[in-house]
Amino acid sequence: MVPGVEELTSGDAEQLVRLNALSKARGLGEGGVPARAKNVLGTPPSQPERVVIACDTDVVLGGEVLGKPGSPSEARSYLDRMSGRAHTVMSGLVVVVDGEERVGVEKTTVVFKRLSDPEKERYVKFGEWEGRSGGYAIQTLGSSLVERLEGSVSNVVGLPVGLLAELAPELFERA
Repeated sequence: MVPGVEELTSGDAEQLVRLNALSKARGLGEGGVPARAKNVLGTPPSQPERVVIACDTDVVLGGEVLGKPGSPSEARSYLDRMSGRAHTVMSGLVVVVDGEERVGVEKTTVVFKRLSDPEKERYVKFGEWEGRSGGYAIQTLGSSLVERLEGSVSNVVGLPVGLLAELAPELFERA
């Protein structure tokens, strides 16, 4: 579900992802019944949930939060800037279990290989940069941009599963 909250876009990166994740979790209203949220079918959920998981992920390059590129030229600019360099993928994760908020931040270092102009053009034309923090998605063609990473792959994909298990181990217990 998408809670429909306004995300912060400037400030300290770690605070941004933490506050945006908290805002998303809290935007789901009383008892987990979304105030403005809709499920993937576009309709309000029929049952309240006892567990809320909210995540916000940003890409940080040289201390600057890149956000989501708004155009192909901005996506290309991001690739130009990240080519041959390391950046940090930072996710704020909030898990609410029976009304208790649990908050954490995961950081992963991603190093892009030195990208040729044809590689950059192909990636921008492919279009998966749209709606993606940092303008790439590592789980598909974006993996061809990466030389190496240090840390959680699932964090770069968008949900730090290891941190989720740490914050809410009871979600991973068998009945």
